[in-house]
Amino acid sequence: MVDSCCDLTEELRERFDISTAPLSIDVGDKHFIDDENLDRERLLDAMRNSSDAPKTASPGPGPFLDLYQKYENSFVVTLSKELSASYQNAVLAKELVKEEAADKFVKVFNSFSASAGETMIAYKLGELIEAGLNRDEIVEKTEKYVEDMQTLFVLDSLDNLIKAGRMGKLKGKIASFFNIKPVLGATPEGTITLVDKARGSKRAIRKLVEKIGERG
Repeated sequence: MVDSCCDLTEELRERFDISTAPLSIDVGDKHFIDDENLDRERLLDAMRNSSDAPKTASPGPGPFLDLYQKYENSFVVTLSKELSASYQNAVLAKELVKEEAADKFVKVFNSFSASAGETMIAYKLGELIEAGLNRDEIVEKTEKYVEDMQTLFVLDSLDNLIKAGRMGKLKGKIASFFNIKPVLGATPEGTITLVDKARGSKRAIRKLVEKIGERG
């Protein structure tokens, strides 16, 4: 199981039988549920046309609880707990389902990441389950995988950072004017930090590849 920040293809979803607890997104007066019916073009258009930063809300304990009740064994991957309440709500739902059925097994993994980082962990879990490992082995190997994983990414646009107040408007306008692209990464605690920056997307991608080489 994952929250909907996890990027999944239909092939991966079907191969590993992955269920999703959706986040919600508010842009101005428009409300979006991040599920299979989400109109992404409409969401992106709303974000571009709004002077306000989009606001996201994590899935509450309810959607996780509903999923846990369907299965005897549940492995869950969430957004970094430093970025969202998704992890805490998944853990709360675990405590609730344990009160109803003490024999149910639920393990919640804090990804310390987001997006493709969650996808990689979900993929690893799927492979370990397919390999027929027992629960303890799956947990041990996945925790080691999460510990070793590092997150790096490039932002194509600074708009939402500026709208959310995480970057000053003047600084943001200057950076946008000179086409400055930040290379960002996750800290060991799961927060986001500036790793490097470059002028233009191609240079930023080269910087990203250099950082991968240095860390890898």
